[in-house]
Amino acid sequence: MAAGTSYYAASPVMRTRSATPVSMNDMSRLLSASQDRKGLGHARTYYNPASQKLYSRYSTKEWEESNKNYFSLSESERNVAERLRSDMWRAVKTTDARTKNRQHANTKKLGNRVSDIAYWKGELVHEMREMDMETENLEEHKRVLEKAYADTKTPFVIAEECLLQREKRQGIDQVHDDVERALSKEVDCIKRCQVKMKALIQKAEVQLKMNRAAQHTCDKDAKDKGHAQHVDDKMYGLRNSSGGIGFHPGVESVDNTVTIPYTWVKYTQENIRRSQHEREMSEKLRGEIDSLLRACANEMWSHFNNVNNAFQSRVQSTQDAKAKLQSHMQRTCNEIRDMERAIELLKKAIKDKEGPMKVAQTRLDERTRRINVELCNDPVMKGLQREVHEIRESVRILKDKLRRAENALIRLLKTRAQLEHDIGIKENSLQIDSKVCMGMRKNMPMDPKTGPVYTMPVSCY
Repeated sequence: MAAGTSYYAASPVMRTRSATPVSMNDMSRLLSASQDRKGLGHARTYYNPASQKLYSRYSTKEWEESNKNYFSLSESERNVAERLRSDMWRAVKTTDARTKNRQHANTKKLGNRVSDIAYWKGELVHEMREMDMETENLEEHKRVLEKAYADTKTPFVIAEECLLQREKRQGIDQVHDDVERALSKEVDCIKRCQVKMKALIQKAEVQLKMNRAAQHTCDKDAKDKGHAQHVDDKMYGLRNSSGGIGFHPGVESVDNTVTIPYTWVKYTQENIRRSQHEREMSEKLRGEIDSLLRACANEMWSHFNNVNNAFQSRVQSTQDAKAKLQSHMQRTCNEIRDMERAIELLKKAIKDKEGPMKVAQTRLDERTRRINVELCNDPVMKGLQREVHEIRESVRILKDKLRRAENALIRLLKTRAQLEHDIGIKENSLQIDSKVCMGMRKNMPMDPKTGPVYTMPVSCY
């Protein structure tokens, strides 16, 4: 029994003095009675003739006085015991009621605590579900963004290849035309889009990590609350007749708590608030991804059309120039043939003057053999001399015309060669622009109706 009562004693850390329910008047009466019992005095000595010895004997009065004292002491002790029993019964009823009330109050508090834990656990679970959905949506947007970023590589390579191919143009066709300017703008546009997409991909990766961190915190808090709910729910159902209960001396002095109700609620609220903030940032980031993809698609599509229109206009201009060059070359060839015939005619005319020149000079030479007075400067001699001068002048004029005609023929031949060269340049440019470049650009995935940007799920904000 002594071992059992030790469980009710205070802990070694906090131990109080016990109090006996006896009043001061009762204590004084007990002390006076005890003193009276001890104050009877010493017995007197009497001689016994039979044994011839001395014996101590009390008087009859002392005997009667002693009996009265014991009667009084017994009555007072009974009164004290009766009062103690009454006080004990009141103490039993009072402590029993107080214990039952305290246990009921604590049981009610445990029920309220279980309800609070269940409420905040439900809020955490709801927030984790929302975060799961948001993380999945962000991962899908990130996947679409990465695919769009990968899809920009082909247009970028094709645009750069078009610029490199157009470096193969020759001669005068190496101009800084609208096509080159449009291609340069297209390359810059794709580079800008790639930089923005890459930055958003990295931002999405960081945001996914933040989402998972916030979700992990909520999950840990929810698991802790699940464990606490299990413990408190088990304690809520614990009764005096339940099994597994026992004494744990000194446990009431153990305080291993780390929070108070205010900080406990605030901690969970902060976890939920953090998750909601990350979810809001994630939704905002998804909106940025949607806007960027559509803006990049529209901008790239606009540049794609501008480049194609510039190519078509340039090809048409080149074809028109080639057609005009071919027309001029045809007329030049005709003129060359006419000039060759004219040169042949001039050569024949010059050669035809040899006969008359020989006749006139022969006549003059023979007439120099006249003798004496017959060497007359007659009209015949003057006419022959004039004829020789006229034939010589005609030959000079014809040779001058022949020289000029031959120079003109050389220039015509050179012009024809230049025209042929320029036509070859135009054909090379047409081959590069219409066949090579436009052929490559047909493979660019730039259809806005089937592109990845326009098939992604649209979020509502």
